[in-house]
Amino acid sequence: MRPFENDQIITLTTTEIEARIDHVLSAPKDEGRLEMIVRRPAVNAREVVEEGELDREQGLLGDNWLTRGSSRTDNGLGHPEMQLNVMSCRFAMLIAGSRERVPLAGDQLFVDLDLSSENLPPGTRIKVGGPVIEVTAIPHTGCKKFVERFGLDAMKFANSVFGRRHNLRGINAKVIEPGSVRTGDAVVVTSRPLRDA
Repeated sequence: MRPFENDQIITLTTTEIEARIDHVLSAPKDEGRLEMIVRRPAVNAREVVEEGELDREQGLLGDNWLTRGSSRTDNGLGHPEMQLNVMSCRFAMLIAGSRERVPLAGDQLFVDLDLSSENLPPGTRIKVGGPVIEVTAIPHTGCKKFVERFGLDAMKFANSVFGRRHNLRGINAKVIEPGSVRTGDAVVVTSRPLRDA
């Protein structure tokens, strides 16, 4: 288990983010790749693993999602619609400045895929290697820790109307079909909910 590391704070201005955002927005829409798996065994601890197990009840095994809890639940346990936090590896790399700092974002799955609400509306199902996950409707937003690690401009950009439309801070998802995932696995959109005609 690696403790939280924040020795080198690298922050970008809004202008610097805007100048590089086109690369983030050009991520594939239907089939991408799982770039990183991160478990959070304890508060402010990160484990980057090559392989992980997705479980219907517990999410990513070895992660503290369930026991860390949520203010949105009556029993104090993790919210079932927030089992997995999925983030664009392109945006994470942009604001983190290096692959080593990406885990500080606090998400479990970093993918090379267009996470925008237009491309992945709630109810969309995605095959990650073998398992299938489903995008949920609860928004994933930046917080105080996100500001401490990546700067105020990064959080404001991610939480802006533009950032929310493209889900730059990431999306919440739940496990539909369990199984093992490995870094490098294909990430394939298998179904999207029908739009109102």
